[in-house]
Amino acid sequence: MSATTAPETPPQQHGKPTKRPGDVLFRGLSTASAFSILLILAGVAIFLVSEALPVFGADPAEVTGGEGFVSYVWPLIFGTLVASLIAMVVATPVAVGIALFVSHYAPKRLGTAIGFVIDLLAAVPSVVFGMWGFQVFAPRLVPFFTWLSDNLGFLPFFETASRTGRTILTASLVLAVMILPIITAVSREVFLQTPRLHEEAALALGATQWEMIRTAVLPFGKPGVIGGTMLGLGRALGETMAVAIILSPGVFTWNLIDSGNITVPAEIALNFPEAAGLRLSELIAAGLVLFGITLGVNLLARWVVNRRAEFSGAN
Repeated sequence: MSATTAPETPPQQHGKPTKRPGDVLFRGLSTASAFSILLILAGVAIFLVSEALPVFGADPAEVTGGEGFVSYVWPLIFGTLVASLIAMVVATPVAVGIALFVSHYAPKRLGTAIGFVIDLLAAVPSVVFGMWGFQVFAPRLVPFFTWLSDNLGFLPFFETASRTGRTILTASLVLAVMILPIITAVSREVFLQTPRLHEEAALALGATQWEMIRTAVLPFGKPGVIGGTMLGLGRALGETMAVAIILSPGVFTWNLIDSGNITVPAEIALNFPEAAGLRLSELIAAGLVLFGITLGVNLLARWVVNRRAEFSGAN
């Protein structure tokens, strides 16, 4: 008998796996893209700070208003924050309701159609919203503003009503319409990601449709809703053309339904083309303040989302 020899096993190779050129190139491009965002952000911040420095060392009498930069910019900040917060408060409940209807109540075809319309609404240019708010929406709000003044005039927010409807409240409602698609789209996608087992478990325990949404869907989607709301708030804080078209620059007032008040972006858009010298530095400094507010809002949103994610229904 001839002896059979066992086949030799190839020697095992130890060490690092071979890197393919495509993987190395993709990793390098991804890393460069990530760092480019930081470089762009730093470049914008350096530009704003360097161009705004003259106004901080100028004589207060030379600044618009004659009382210094703080007195000039804080009414603009007030108008920006008030308009954005009102828009967020109005838009968020409506957006969450639309998202829940599309994701859990509407038939599939109807929900798809509504979602398509919401996405189209996000593509409408801001100047169109501004013209609609100026020509159509503002005049129709005049009777409502008059009613507020007649019945709630004892409050400083509703003392007198504008006859044109071009008020900070009108601009806020237009902003609410503009940020509605952003919050709706983010909330809808988050609600659709709710684990099916969580929903079925709630229904199996005897929960109604609303109880299932309240105990399973909303806790899971809360971080996403907060993130979408903050994205909408960031859009409202930086909106320029719609607010500039609706509002006419005026003196600061606590009254929300009378003419007056202006936002930082609208102030910059209306005056930047003809600005020069110290006036240009004022506008850039106002942009620096808006930059800081927006950065703070985004950092706060990230902190809230990360904190909420630890206690969400996803865990």
